[in-house]
Amino acid sequence: MAPVSVAAVRQCFLRPERCADSQFLRREISARMFERLALIKTDPQRMLDAGCGEGDDLLGLQQAFPSAQLIGLDLSLPMIDHARRAGDSSRSGMKQLMSRLLARRSLPVHGAALACADFGALPVGRSSIDLVWSNLALHWHPQPHRVIDEWSQAMRTGGLLMFSCFGPDTFAELREAFAAADGEPSRQRVLPFVDLHDYGDMLLQAGFETPVMDMEKMNITYSSVEKLLADVRAFGGNPSLQRPQGLQGRRQWERFVKHLGARRTAEGKITLTIEVVYGHAFRSAPRSNSRGEAIVRFERRRS
Repeated sequence: MAPVSVAAVRQCFLRPERCADSQFLRREISARMFERLALIKTDPQRMLDAGCGEGDDLLGLQQAFPSAQLIGLDLSLPMIDHARRAGDSSRSGMKQLMSRLLARRSLPVHGAALACADFGALPVGRSSIDLVWSNLALHWHPQPHRVIDEWSQAMRTGGLLMFSCFGPDTFAELREAFAAADGEPSRQRVLPFVDLHDYGDMLLQAGFETPVMDMEKMNITYSSVEKLLADVRAFGGNPSLQRPQGLQGRRQWERFVKHLGARRTAEGKITLTIEVVYGHAFRSAPRSNSRGEAIVRFERRRS
């Protein structure tokens, strides 16, 4: 379990415009996920974007699989409203384009069914989803193991799960700077993110076959501490239940800024590390029934 406050996560994403400046990271990770998806053979009939946010990935999914039904789900109602408006705009723009081209063929546009809900308690039937997609959302849930199990239960046998999330070295510079400012490393001013190997174990326990886990580190550079912190807040901030309460003192803040400033590069930039964990796996056939009884399958021997 992660010490995440769901209320704090919801509060952070109440204003989509506040997150707009940070979308460059989500778009970059999304592009890398779609590159991986293009290498996997799958033909989903029903897809779910778990934690769809402002809805940018919905159009990409529909373009990749234009005949599939698509569901977008997010905990933040304002994000869902933003995604709905984006879908309406894309359909309107496509209609104008089609009228100019006088074409009759159907082109994919964002027309997903949208729902405001917890992706750890999906409002869909069991064994009803062929592809679950989740971009930089899983780390904001306090019980990622329960979420992955819920996704597994919602997926059909052979269905594909693809997700990305922050790894434990994310915001490492902030963690060090806050420890230097506080004089102690134990105060959780930065959320402790789950390790890649733990996610792999969760996938196996939830009934996924041969999960493929990958990790990469990105370095984002900033000219000012203020802009760096603004992006961190836009990424999701620190919704930890264990974060210190109250305001940081002036001297603590000065020590924090000084420590970050001492790490500037020769070009005067401050580096922020982002560790991104990628995972994908296929849903295997269930090994037990609802009563916990083992399922044994017999197949006719091929002659």
